[in-house]
Amino acid sequence: MHRLLLALCCATGLLAATPILAASPAAPSTTSASKAAGSFAAVDADRANGRVRIDLATVPGEFLMVATLERAIGSNDIGLDRAQNVDPVLVEFRRAGKRALLVQKNMRFVARSADADEAAATRDAFAESVIWSGEIATDAAGRQWLDIGGLLASDLIGVADRLDATKQGKHALSAERSAVLAEDTRVFPDNVEFAALLTFTGDGQGAFARQAAADARRLTVKQRVGFVRLPDARYRPRAYHPGSGAYSHAFFDFAQPIDRNLEVRLQPRFRLEKLDPTAPRSRVKKPIVFYLDRGTPEPIRSALLEGANWWKAAFESAGFIDAFRAELAPEGLSMSDVRYNTITWTHRATRGWSYGGGLVDPRTGEIIKGYVNLGSQRVRQDLLIAEGLLAPHRPGADPALMDEAKRMALDRLKQLSAHEVGHALGFAHNFAASRTGEGSVLDYPHPMIALGADGQPRLASAYRTGTSDWDHFLVAHGYGDFPPDREVAELARLRADIAAKGYAYVSDPDARVGGDVHAEGVLWDIPGDPFDGLDHLLRVRKAALARFAEGALPPDRQAGDAERRLVPIYLLHRYQTEAAMRLLGGGEYRYGLIGDKPGGVRATDGTRQAKALAAASSLLSLDVLALPPSVLAVLAPPSNEYARSVEYIGTRMAPVFDPVQAAAVASALVAEQGFHPARLNRLAWQHGQEAAVPSPAQVFDALVARPWREAPAAGQGALLQSSRNWTMLDAALLALDGGGLHPGVAAQWRASLRAFADAHSGAKDADRQAAAAHVRRYLDDPASVKLRPLPTIPPGAPI
Repeated sequence: MHRLLLALCCATGLLAATPILAASPAAPSTTSASKAAGSFAAVDADRANGRVRIDLATVPGEFLMVATLERAIGSNDIGLDRAQNVDPVLVEFRRAGKRALLVQKNMRFVARSADADEAAATRDAFAESVIWSGEIATDAAGRQWLDIGGLLASDLIGVADRLDATKQGKHALSAERSAVLAEDTRVFPDNVEFAALLTFTGDGQGAFARQAAADARRLTVKQRVGFVRLPDARYRPRAYHPGSGAYSHAFFDFAQPIDRNLEVRLQPRFRLEKLDPTAPRSRVKKPIVFYLDRGTPEPIRSALLEGANWWKAAFESAGFIDAFRAELAPEGLSMSDVRYNTITWTHRATRGWSYGGGLVDPRTGEIIKGYVNLGSQRVRQDLLIAEGLLAPHRPGADPALMDEAKRMALDRLKQLSAHEVGHALGFAHNFAASRTGEGSVLDYPHPMIALGADGQPRLASAYRTGTSDWDHFLVAHGYGDFPPDREVAELARLRADIAAKGYAYVSDPDARVGGDVHAEGVLWDIPGDPFDGLDHLLRVRKAALARFAEGALPPDRQAGDAERRLVPIYLLHRYQTEAAMRLLGGGEYRYGLIGDKPGGVRATDGTRQAKALAAASSLLSLDVLALPPSVLAVLAPPSNEYARSVEYIGTRMAPVFDPVQAAAVASALVAEQGFHPARLNRLAWQHGQEAAVPSPAQVFDALVARPWREAPAAGQGALLQSSRNWTMLDAALLALDGGGLHPGVAAQWRASLRAFADAHSGAKDADRQAAAAHVRRYLDDPASVKLRPLPTIPPGAPI
């Protein structure tokens, strides 16, 4: 996940390796009361007394400090993973009498000026931070020793804050249950690493902590702290361009001329130097190497290495020979070691996100260590989906179907590995890649599901392999070696060339919110026309549901697992629903600089918007919402010792599966997209310019009024119909109640609701009478009506 660690996601981070540290793993060393030749500093690691000291005179003036969680909590929801880093900080030790202060420099506000007074004026204008202080002890030889145990055993990761933010309760660092691990000190030429066990005590009531910890009242983690020598000044930063497909590293430089922006943005990247700088193609002084966690089992290990090594071709095409590789980590290499780029196989109590991230020199944007964390349970979710689609467990099924399911899951891992390594190289998501060009490993891919001659789903080519033109562009633009006087022009040429190949670029800020406007910034969508993709997925879904009961369920699973396995098949169309509905009130625009003349927002054609509204309406049909009787016949409550989780659809028929609630959940997929206030506001504006664009009143009629006008269904269908109708009406009221509509749009929406109430006030059936009365009460006195929230949609992503 990258900076969305967020999240993200790709949560997302960036970044990867260092040109100043060892190129291949070497054994750590410790030293007592002396500085080993060529080491970062003199360190006294006293195992007997659990004490670590450093000789202040041997420590570089400024250096980077990095904190890493070497042993974690294991909860996706808390978000504290093994080998997870926090951003490095630029620090220095300052003496204050008999004490030493560890001071963090404020790198957000600087003056990059040769004038010392100008630089000092900026430095003194903004607060820096004292992270820690300790007493200096002088030995008989006059050496100045600083016991840093208090620093190492402090919460530099922010564990307590994270537990509080995720509602796991207040936790305090327990000094008596924490300890410096002097024996785990590692001294190298350009860095030194220390470790400590930290224990956080609380009331133990946090659900996620209880799920993952041995004892939720006492959470013990291992923190590693690294001091790293600053990279030398030979690195040449690259200015960030919004169309580069990269992340940026930003700061304010008060030495900028008055006609230039104070905010400076650089593109984070590795230092990659050709042996022959004048050659179009050359080997490099130091390749970028990623090491895969030895704890990764086969066949996953081979899949991850294959996917990560897809980037070799991109670097080759940019003129860098043998510049990138991924390989299995040697024995003894720690995933927390700041010297090496790592791919960690991350176990958690539940499935969750993977992410690529890393550490960057805050002065220059140079990447100094890359990391990738891959959630180990994602492959099981992909296999679960594949089994639901292929039904390989039915009597007499071809054994090759199960092999096909496993290949699909492993092919997804290859793509995932390449994706997260891409983030570690400094590249951002491109969610438009699936709609234009030939895709990208930086997109979120939906499996490509074919329908065979027998009308059944097949997954023989579920995911593409290798990097695309977009991925090659990313490397060329980020790492291409150009003369300084031609760099701007050459980078502009690369951007023009990739646009000419049909690629658009849309990243996280324009893709993750239900009301987002960009029609191409969709996650997990099918390549090509969104309506064709939706029609295809609905056919796939129908075929899979028809055979679900006889073949999607492994015989060795508890009976309640059928319900969990049903969810991703029943909601198979969830992402393509968004792809189609994103056109409603949609538009397109480009990232760039004013000088690039990217233009403004171009609204989606009105006829396509009308088609999107019709598609949304069709998704509310009972044919889509109802489950086949064969599926309902195999759904049983979780067996003894098992329980429902967030992966299940909620039930109001406890303990059994609730098909009425399932219909509400499927209806909510449409409501959450169609009734987002930002979308309705845009529709009103766009409709004023082009009559073919549906107005908010037309949206209300298609998605609320029309379903309620349908003739009552018979039998159980009537309950599904009622569930759908109430879900859409509830969503319409919530859209008005949220306060996000422009006053004029709210007035139109209120008028539609009033007309709805009038139309049904004389109805004979109880549902319509109740709906009319409910709407009237709300419109007359909103405070007197407690609106129902929409049903919770079980998580789909990550897949």
